[in-house]
Amino acid sequence: MPTDATAPDSASTPASDSARDTAAKPGDRGTARPIVHYGEPVLHRACKPVESFDAALADLVEDMFASMYAANGVGLAANQIGVDARVFVLDCEDADGKRTVAAVVNPVLILPPPPRELMVGDEGCLSVPGPFTDTPRSATAAVEGFDPAGNPVRIEGTGTLSRCLQHETDHLDGTVYVDRLPAKTRKRMLSEAGLR
Repeated sequence: MPTDATAPDSASTPASDSARDTAAKPGDRGTARPIVHYGEPVLHRACKPVESFDAALADLVEDMFASMYAANGVGLAANQIGVDARVFVLDCEDADGKRTVAAVVNPVLILPPPPRELMVGDEGCLSVPGPFTDTPRSATAAVEGFDPAGNPVRIEGTGTLSRCLQHETDHLDGTVYVDRLPAKTRKRMLSEAGLR
């Protein structure tokens, strides 16, 4: 998911994160890889669950953070760099301005039961470069999964973080956000991105 005028600046570091200024940051040891665009088969099928929590996974996560930051994103799924694995990374804020930087392996999305409160706001995608459009999403969301070391994690979010959790989990299920839009809007968005 790319940054936009309404999303937090992923490069900013709130005062509570000042300790991170001197420590290695996610992606510092990684290599930015090219972003895969809409239409590539890896984006349109469910990704394989991760079975090994090893050095190769740690390296992939580093490359994912490096790729996300290089593309000015706030979230990135593994299939967006051509890797068929259920992993995403993110660096974004919730509705209260609390920043979350995380990698989630084998995430399971948890939404409130219907009827759920929806938020409609600009959404874009690094795999559909350029355009943003109003996209409805649940106002709150959570994911449960594992960190790259295999430890259980749960992330709950509102605002941009909620949108990002839903957007990135969609990617791992083979759905790009434009697939959720009406056909006419999807066609326009893909045309604006130079993909149709």
